[in-house]
Amino acid sequence: MRNLLYSHKMSAQFFFLLLLSVLGCASPERFDILITNGQILDGSGGEPFHGDIGINGDNIVVIGDLSKATGKTEIDAGGQVVSPGFIDIHTHLDPILELSDCESHVRQGVTTALGGPDGSSPWPFGNYLDSLEQIGVGMNVAYLIGHNTVRRNVMGLDNRAPTGEEMSAMKDQIAQAMQEGAYGISTGLKYLPGTFSRVDEVIELSKVASAGGGIYTSHLREEGLGLLESVREAIAISKEADIPVVLTHHKVVGKPMWGKSKITLSMVDSARTSGLDIKIDQYPYNASYTGIGILIPSWARAGGNEAFRQRVSDPALRDSVKAGIVFNLINDRGGADLNRVQFAKVSWMPELEGKTLGHWCQLKGLETTMENGADLVIEAQLNGGASCVFHAMDEADVERIMKHPQTMVASDGRLVQPGMGHPHPRWYGTFPRVLGHYVREKKTISLPEAIYKMTHFPATTMGLQDRGLIREQMKADIVIFDPETIADKATFEDPHQYPEGISWVIINGQLSVANGVFQALKAGRVLRK
Repeated sequence: MRNLLYSHKMSAQFFFLLLLSVLGCASPERFDILITNGQILDGSGGEPFHGDIGINGDNIVVIGDLSKATGKTEIDAGGQVVSPGFIDIHTHLDPILELSDCESHVRQGVTTALGGPDGSSPWPFGNYLDSLEQIGVGMNVAYLIGHNTVRRNVMGLDNRAPTGEEMSAMKDQIAQAMQEGAYGISTGLKYLPGTFSRVDEVIELSKVASAGGGIYTSHLREEGLGLLESVREAIAISKEADIPVVLTHHKVVGKPMWGKSKITLSMVDSARTSGLDIKIDQYPYNASYTGIGILIPSWARAGGNEAFRQRVSDPALRDSVKAGIVFNLINDRGGADLNRVQFAKVSWMPELEGKTLGHWCQLKGLETTMENGADLVIEAQLNGGASCVFHAMDEADVERIMKHPQTMVASDGRLVQPGMGHPHPRWYGTFPRVLGHYVREKKTISLPEAIYKMTHFPATTMGLQDRGLIREQMKADIVIFDPETIADKATFEDPHQYPEGISWVIINGQLSVANGVFQALKAGRVLRK
């Protein structure tokens, strides 16, 4: 009898506990990471809402009132914004084998970056991605296949159209890269050897990327005097190759063209109205960064450095090269002022880093004329080239492009660490600069809009299904920042400075920045299309 009563008592307790569980009164749920009291901006562009987030493993599993829950790691985000991790759709990841923890990007809140821009990418493609997986990466990385890389593989630096056999070889390489995980194709039609390609070549190669579900991003053929024609060319490529196009690091270079963003943005709107998928990405600065060779007419560099050396040794050809450089110094990236060309990385004369082309003239006892500047550009190229910051953009164009609904935020930055040259400040500060300077201070765009341009918008452009939003079952890539203090600190004079105001960065459910302190976890993954 006693055993029967005991059995009955145990059964009653079991059903009582079961009832409590059904009614939600069971023991509090426990998560790997619990974020409470945050102001959530989910990446959709909608207004913020207050809520808690529970993370298990690499996934967001619950969003709501989790006041009764606990976590192995508990983060009180009171007074802060909780956002999806930022997605940088234009990143120069080249030093990633050396800087695999990706600190300069992660500390900006970047959790995913798309590499291989401007026509330049790793090759062999799949082998490179395999090697990254082996060493580990600090953030999620994906890659485009570069047109310039493929053209150089097949044709070197020849200034001509490809033969049928060469075109087939380039198509095969692009198809191979797409099969190995490329997210699309990038072009650098201002750079060698892409500048030697005709539009029909680019269209045919882009069709291969399109067949693999890829996108097309383009450093346009010209961003100064030929800007409008170059935007028109990109739109034609979208139409003929049936491929989504991103006008990457869209800008207006050179005083004669300032204000022309009104026209380029209207061209984007018209193309979209006709059914084409044209988008834009942009970095939030009024100065660009690239090699000093961009000031040299492309024909003069055909065949490589030795061919260039021979041309400038010929007095008649040198005069033609010099005239072309003077033209570009006045009308294009030179900004009509030698002091607008600032040296960033000069391996053969590091003391020039941070100084200007005008300063170099003075060091040599030369007048700061465009002609003398052109001679020094030739000298720099003969010495192996240099990277420079070009202060030749207008702030009004920067803000106008930023406001456009089809513009995403992207750094065009390179991975870096303190002491490496004199970089563009965008390498350290792009995303905090938008949130601090352009959202909080200038109110150029709203905070929800900025977060959308940094998260869900680039995610959908790339075709990422599980990142870019704070939603249940999405990957746990999250940034927590103070909207009142977030700010870029890097400047053109003193660029090696990390931003402020970002307290937590979570990548795939791991704390890559914890209470403001960077953790070299290599929590990222190599993403393949």
